[in-house]
Amino acid sequence: MFAYQIKEKCLENKTILITGAGDGIGRQAALTYAQLGATIILLGKTVKKLEAVYDEIVTQGGAEPAIVPLDMQGATKQNYLDMVATIESQIGSLDGALLNASILGELSPFTHIQEKTWNEVMQVNVNAQFLLAQALIPAMQKAQNASLVFTTSGVGHKGRAFWGPYSVSKFATEGLMQVIADEYDESNLRCNAINPGATRTKMRATAFPGEKAENLPTPEDIMPLYVYLMSDDSFNVNGQVLHAQ
Repeated sequence: MFAYQIKEKCLENKTILITGAGDGIGRQAALTYAQLGATIILLGKTVKKLEAVYDEIVTQGGAEPAIVPLDMQGATKQNYLDMVATIESQIGSLDGALLNASILGELSPFTHIQEKTWNEVMQVNVNAQFLLAQALIPAMQKAQNASLVFTTSGVGHKGRAFWGPYSVSKFATEGLMQVIADEYDESNLRCNAINPGATRTKMRATAFPGEKAENLPTPEDIMPLYVYLMSDDSFNVNGQVLHAQ
C-alpha cells in the first residue's frame, strides 16, 4: 500500500467534495475524510445511498455533510455551475475535490463496441469530469491550498484488449489532469490522479466476476493515498498519477 502515516485531524477545517460518494471508494473516502475533520459534500445519483453515508458520518461524530443528488449522465454545465454557486454562497471556497465517479460500460471486442455504450462511458468519465472541474476550479482558487484529484486506472496509461471505452476514458482523464496541473502550476491549486488498483468494489466484481473478492484490498485499505493528496503534506505534488497499491 501507499506508505503514508495519517495524522489525526489532518483535514480539519477543510471542505471536500466527493463524487460517487454513495458507495465503494467514494463512500469510504467520505467517512475517512470526515473522521479526520473535514466537512464533506456528498455528490451522487442515488439519494438513499448518500443519506446512508450522511448518517454514518454524523453517527461517528463528523461535521454535518451536504448532499448533492446529481446524475452525471444527464447533468448539464448549468447544473454544475449552479451547484458551485451554492457552495460558494454557503461556504465561500472549496479545499478539495475527489472526482471518483465513473462507469465501466461493457467489456467487449473493439469492433463490437456499441455507440450507445461508448457515448455513455464518455459522458460520465470524460465530459462530466471536464464540466465539473471547470465549474469547481474558481471556487478552489479561493482556498489557501486546494487539491483536485481525478480517478484513473491501470488501463488509463496502457490500453488493454476488450476494455475499449473505459480504457480510452481513463487516458482522457489523465490528459485532463495533466492540462489542469500544468496551467495551475505554481498556484494554490494542485491537480493529480489516483490509480486505486484492484480493490474490493462492485465495479471490480463486474469486470472480474470469477475473482475472489476476499483476496482484494478493501477501500479502507487504500485510503492513505487518498488522505495524503487532500492533506497539506502533498502541497508540492502536482500533475502526477499516484498508485494506491
